[in-house]
Amino acid sequence: MTVMAWVGAPSLEAVAITKRFGAFTALDAVDLKVRPGTVHALLGENGAGKSTLVKCIMGFHRPDEGAVLVDDHEVVIGNPRAAQKHGLGMVYQHFTLVPRMTVLENLVMARAEVPALIDWTAERKALSAFLRTMPFRVELDAPVATLAAGDKQKAEIVKQLYLKARFLILDEPTSVLTPDEADETLGLIRGMAQTGRLSVLVITHKFREVMAFADDVSVLRRGRLVGGGPVSAHTPDTLARLMIGDSSVAAPAARAATPRTEIRLEVSGLRAEDDAGAAAVTGIDLRVRAGEIVGVAGVSGNGQVELVQVLAGQRPATGGEVRVHGEPYAATRAEMRRHKVFALPEEPLKSACVPGMSVAENMAFRRFDEPPCARGGWWLDTRAIREAAMALIARYRVKTTGPDAPIATLSGGNVQRAVLARELSGDVAVLIAANPVFGLDFAAVADIHAQIVEARNRGAAVLLVSEDLDELLELSDRLVVMSRGAIVHETTPATADLTAIGRCMAGH
Repeated sequence: MTVMAWVGAPSLEAVAITKRFGAFTALDAVDLKVRPGTVHALLGENGAGKSTLVKCIMGFHRPDEGAVLVDDHEVVIGNPRAAQKHGLGMVYQHFTLVPRMTVLENLVMARAEVPALIDWTAERKALSAFLRTMPFRVELDAPVATLAAGDKQKAEIVKQLYLKARFLILDEPTSVLTPDEADETLGLIRGMAQTGRLSVLVITHKFREVMAFADDVSVLRRGRLVGGGPVSAHTPDTLARLMIGDSSVAAPAARAATPRTEIRLEVSGLRAEDDAGAAAVTGIDLRVRAGEIVGVAGVSGNGQVELVQVLAGQRPATGGEVRVHGEPYAATRAEMRRHKVFALPEEPLKSACVPGMSVAENMAFRRFDEPPCARGGWWLDTRAIREAAMALIARYRVKTTGPDAPIATLSGGNVQRAVLARELSGDVAVLIAANPVFGLDFAAVADIHAQIVEARNRGAAVLLVSEDLDELLELSDRLVVMSRGAIVHETTPATADLTAIGRCMAGH
């Protein structure tokens, strides 16, 4: 077994990188320099060019102009394998592990050179020893497909560290980790950088992580480098201004003091299974009142997805009862319409849209068979559908070439806005939102948060499921923690004990 030896943290420099896609310039002469043995944060709104830049560094894209230097020597990186040979590794926001292979097999096969005959006993022994030095554990013999999202992310990080990447790119690395795991992981990586074993470029939207763990920062806006320097020279406010420029950002909605007496959503003893038939939701009791946001915290894979799917009518319950307005609720389309239940599911392009259909058609899903979108309950009025969509596009600031554009052509943030426009444009009694701002830019996050709080202020009962504890503490009136399919802790943001919450999220 051959594993790359540590040879010291390199410097990396992107010099005047320009990348065009047809007439669109994604990167315009961008310079970036990561000093050896440092953690460098890369910030920017959705679509600012961050992903394109790191893909040029890692060999997914060939820049039209410019160069990449490692330790002051220009290198030509034609593909990710070549990047690995230069000591560059990346942990992607979207998982790259092979689902049907075990964690052990994924890590071994990820090496640039794999022997024809693999000594699996030796490989398992070496990896087990390495894992004992990590702040988290992964099950080596578990198929990746059976892992929760949080464990998949941990395995991705372990893979790059085990391969001895000297320069590590992290794309939103802590989005599915508990607060303690996030701080421990970033602390470990920063410690490796400080000892000269690693240089790190981290893409994140969490200013707290930048201020706590990064040495330097660069900010992209619309494909150009607009600022940066030592983190010590910045505050979250200065970084936010660099990111958004003159763009308007929705101000936080004032939290109205609404009476919370009427129970809108009641879940009693709810049970549900995952896709493999294993118990995922194991007897949940939960109540959400009018004018209240109840946040659901937890590490990914602890039943939150299945809970949301049951409430949104995308998965059958195997036990228990759900009531809305005191009436039995099975999440049929007729019941959702009658009780005014709306949902913003996780991965809305996949779970709440038809990608090949237009923005207007997707926005009409809730009301396509009602006036003015339909005549007589069946004849679609395409003109009315387009006009309604154009009004929602303007009201919710959805950036699109027009209502007839396929919704799959929109950025992630604008798909979120489009679905949110559809779900919030009417009279909402119950709103179920799952990870509504995952991976979105600063401006989109502020906008969507404001929309959710405004729905709450209008009297909606909001169930907000998120893996971002900061988001839940900011928005929720009440907070519960899910672990292994059950609610194991309840608190309010004002009285929350972060240590206790973290332990409950981790299953302790």
